[in-house]
Amino acid sequence: MVWDFYMRAGAILLVASGITGCSSNSSSPPPPPSTGGPPPPLTLRPVVAGLTNPVDLQFPNDGTGRFFVVQQPGSILIGVNGTLLAPSFLDVTSKVHFSGEMGLLGLAFHPQFTQNHKLYVHYDQLVGSQIQSVIAEYQLSAGDANQADPASARILLTVNQPFGNHKGGQIAFGPDGFLYIGLGDGGNEGDPLGNGQNLQTLLGKMLRIDVDHTSSGLPYAIPADNPFAHGGGLPEIWAYGLRNPWRFSFERGTGRLFVGDVGQDKYEEIDILQRGGNFGWNVMEGMHCFNPPTGCNTTGLVLPIAEYDHSEGDAVMGGYVYKGSAIPNLPGAYIFSDFGSGTIWGLTESSGTWTRTKLLSSNRNVSSFGQDVAGEIYVVDYAGSILKLVVQ
Repeated sequence: MVWDFYMRAGAILLVASGITGCSSNSSSPPPPPSTGGPPPPLTLRPVVAGLTNPVDLQFPNDGTGRFFVVQQPGSILIGVNGTLLAPSFLDVTSKVHFSGEMGLLGLAFHPQFTQNHKLYVHYDQLVGSQIQSVIAEYQLSAGDANQADPASARILLTVNQPFGNHKGGQIAFGPDGFLYIGLGDGGNEGDPLGNGQNLQTLLGKMLRIDVDHTSSGLPYAIPADNPFAHGGGLPEIWAYGLRNPWRFSFERGTGRLFVGDVGQDKYEEIDILQRGGNFGWNVMEGMHCFNPPTGCNTTGLVLPIAEYDHSEGDAVMGGYVYKGSAIPNLPGAYIFSDFGSGTIWGLTESSGTWTRTKLLSSNRNVSSFGQDVAGEIYVVDYAGSILKLVVQ
């Protein structure tokens, strides 16, 4: 995706396309026995093509087998058995400001979607000259499960943005039933406004809200155990010190929250977020001092579980922990990629140490990942296709 490249000296402006995964509360079959060796050679099998700037893919655990593809210009399509349905499931193009890293960026289905038919989107809009990130709730149209009702829109959150990049974009329900919202630092380079470390702004944060209740005049409620629910920072904040948490996911079974946080000039990082954790930006980029470039104070900062430098890519694309059964020796590995290089890696843990292994070179501009109800992994190619990770 365009994410950030146009802000870097000597970078190349690229284009690509994609899909995203299923509910974090979905169950998956037990993985096959591991022989302790590496997984077999892998490849990507095409699922659907002809998309326009896809950036998210979701599989609601509703028994229909449908998948939903978010297209950055402002529409969501439904796919069934590799076929895209017409018309769009939801088209908010008239509301969306699509430019560079901005647009319709995320989709999440309510954990009780089969009962309440509610879904949530994350998009950017332009009001006059003011860029805003918007979180909105929609419901299915009465009598048509393949259409969202555009008139049902309920705006939950609007956040003013200072620049045109680093919007984050992912939204997802955690196993606790609350909605998590990833917001970037607001953009430009180096976090000039210091948003990542400022607890009085929602930018550069992971947010956590209760969409099923309201409180204090808000269209949502603040979970009582949010780290700043009773002071010290804005109550929506769950974790901070993030630069651009473009894609994140909850591991099924453990509930661990993995985030791919897109780096600045040198390093890309993978984090496991913790309640109230400070993940370093802009004091640090990855495991290295950024501001100041040497001798920074790392007291209280949570270091990433993995990083790589820009000899291997330009923008990390967070994925999912593999919970499927089709690929031997892969269950338990966190699968992620890089938009610039297209390399797909697996990250595995042993006794607290994380090891990164190259799985394949995709030659794609990977913009996102998806995970179906069975735990299998899909790759979103920003150039317009969705592919499934399979044994070669």
